[in-house]
Amino acid sequence: MDVSRIISKMDGLYEFDRVPVSPDKLQNGSKFAGLFAGEHVAATEFVIGAFFVLHGVTFSDLIIGLLIGNMLAVLSWTFICAPIAVRTRLTLYWYLRKIAGPGLNLIYNVANAILYCILAGAMIAVSATAVGLIFGVALPAPTDILPPSLGWIVLTMGIGFLFTLLAVLGFERLSRFAQICSPWIFVVFIAGAVVMLGRLGVHPNLSNLFEVARTKIWNGIATAGQEKFGLWHILFFAWFCNLAMHIGLSDMALFRYAKRWTYGFYSAFGMYLGHFVAWICSGVLVAAIGRDMHPGLMAFEALGLAGAVGVFIAGWTTANPTLYRAGLALQAITPNWPRWKITLAAGLVTTILSCFPIFFMKLLDYVAIYGLILMPMGAVVVAEFWIFPKLGLKQHRAEKEGMIFNWRVLTAWLGTLLACFMMPLHLYFRWLPGYFIALVLYTGFQYVKRK
Repeated sequence: MDVSRIISKMDGLYEFDRVPVSPDKLQNGSKFAGLFAGEHVAATEFVIGAFFVLHGVTFSDLIIGLLIGNMLAVLSWTFICAPIAVRTRLTLYWYLRKIAGPGLNLIYNVANAILYCILAGAMIAVSATAVGLIFGVALPAPTDILPPSLGWIVLTMGIGFLFTLLAVLGFERLSRFAQICSPWIFVVFIAGAVVMLGRLGVHPNLSNLFEVARTKIWNGIATAGQEKFGLWHILFFAWFCNLAMHIGLSDMALFRYAKRWTYGFYSAFGMYLGHFVAWICSGVLVAAIGRDMHPGLMAFEALGLAGAVGVFIAGWTTANPTLYRAGLALQAITPNWPRWKITLAAGLVTTILSCFPIFFMKLLDYVAIYGLILMPMGAVVVAEFWIFPKLGLKQHRAEKEGMIFNWRVLTAWLGTLLACFMMPLHLYFRWLPGYFIALVLYTGFQYVKRK
């Protein structure tokens, strides 16, 4: 094996890490449709949709909440994230450097990368529940925090290495992989749910389908130890579960390749195939196995080996773009390392984290917290990009004045987080007032010191 030749090829995987994407590298809409479908018809859906059942959501609250919440998420990608990405052609991580300064940018990017590594690790663990079921590896219980066995550690480490390899290869290969896998994964969700409806007592002619949905699946009864959820919990969760990506602007990394900002509407392929249909199917699956939170078991009981493979691939399509984002975040603060080395390092951290089942067993709370932490920086960029020109305020002050640390950005970030964590509101509801707090704080600081 010629290692030097392999390294040379890896170094050639250029992803416009620090400069705008060139016009000849822009992608068509089908790539984004496939990428969003692949990422959001994925392993998280086996977990999130099942947890809605465990949290005692009613059928009507689920449908209304998902319809509205997912629409708000699509609009957030389309009107907030995509326009900034298309105009700048930069990743958030490099664009923010102009605003926050390299010192603060380093802190933010490290925090961003760690949070994404944890999320990708959770997806590796979900895939491992499927593979472990096939090979008889001891799977974690819902209350487990530490790895349940040596076999689980070996399994998650192996899967993590495999997932990292594809993330290293870059945007185009990620989108191709998602386009190939997402239709099949979607079929697994649908077919699995249809098979399990019979176990729940649905008649072959579906005459009692809605009655079973209201009484046996989303019956409003929370499992012991789980908080009761209502309409607003579902609506806000559907909106903010990808908060870091759309309103937090991390998906500038993807949309910088879009020909037009209207490609943000392609996020609907992920929201309504994944965060609507797949979440509903996942609820059916978990109800049919007695509300036992094991994604691999849910799919295996319904479709056997095909279901287990579906969960495995679903984790792969989710972890890949998440690792890609983590690599880009770290790339922005490492002057000499090529992106593939950074992504490989991020993959190693992710793989270690995947051994700990707590990250996917507490997934709903985790996605709320990580989105909340990253959200204020998205507000800072929106203020700079949209509000400052209208008020005649100087943009990119850190870059123009040679600042290492823009203390106004740091104060707005930390001040917003402090306000959010002190709010007497449910965790899911805090980000929206927090977003406006960040906008007002940062714009106010800049206006007072505008000269």
